[in-house]
Amino acid sequence: MADRRLQVFHAVAKHLSFTRAADALFMTQPAVTFQIKQLEEQYSTRLFERRHGSISLTPAGELVLSYAEKILALSDEMETRLGEMTGEMRGPLLVGASTTIAEFMLPRVLGEFNALYPQVRARLIVANSESIESRVAEHTLDVGLIEAPAKIAGLNSQICCEDELQVICAPDYPLAGMASVTAKSLVEYEYISREPGSGTREITDAYFRDNDVPVERLKTQMELGSPEALKGVVATGLGFAIVSRAVVAKEVQLGALAAVPLKPALTRDLYLVYPQDRFQSRLTSTFIDFTKSKLREMVL
Repeated sequence: MADRRLQVFHAVAKHLSFTRAADALFMTQPAVTFQIKQLEEQYSTRLFERRHGSISLTPAGELVLSYAEKILALSDEMETRLGEMTGEMRGPLLVGASTTIAEFMLPRVLGEFNALYPQVRARLIVANSESIESRVAEHTLDVGLIEAPAKIAGLNSQICCEDELQVICAPDYPLAGMASVTAKSLVEYEYISREPGSGTREITDAYFRDNDVPVERLKTQMELGSPEALKGVVATGLGFAIVSRAVVAKEVQLGALAAVPLKPALTRDLYLVYPQDRFQSRLTSTFIDFTKSKLREMVL
């Protein structure tokens, strides 16, 4: 097991924030600060420059970070390999997922995986696709599930399932009850969009452009950072949104929201991403195979 102070240092160095590192590690900020102070005292040097409410790595900090990444990766590999030698699936598993996948698809997957392998310590990080991809590339996540293929060099992308996106609106909104709706017809209605960096935003923008509708022509009322926020605003009747069918299955069944298919249909592939240049344990490869199988079952 790697030194806890090194784990804390790595988190602070990656986030360049004591507060965000504390949140990621489920620690208090004073506890994080104390661990860094101990590490700096041990090596008699400052690892971070602190100025004007921000921090940056010193040259010594840069050196420690380069070794910390190697040490932490080897520590995780050792623990996983030992588990494999004893025939037991065990060890840490750091999973990142975009908001839609994390909130509406992954809980069931992680629950069933934990039931099969109770010695695995899975931890889920939720962010938009762009952020998850970056963290996998930085090796602070073992695997990520995102809504578009990876753009960063050095990452593998595997399609895990296909997902359909549909228009959603309040039951009394003018679009409700239509058999289908085209991109061009949506220009006449108020649009509630996901935020830039979201995989859903990226694919819906591309869909409008591919169907000869410049995104600038849309009556965008607001940009929101989560599917739950979209559903809440749309339910007030302010406009329509475009989300994964899985996101609104419950609300549509209860009659709280209406879903209208797009014509032509808008589908996307969901991707598993992981580093090309890093040891892939049996635990990670088992989780990847398990997740692909379960997600395909869920979207059928």
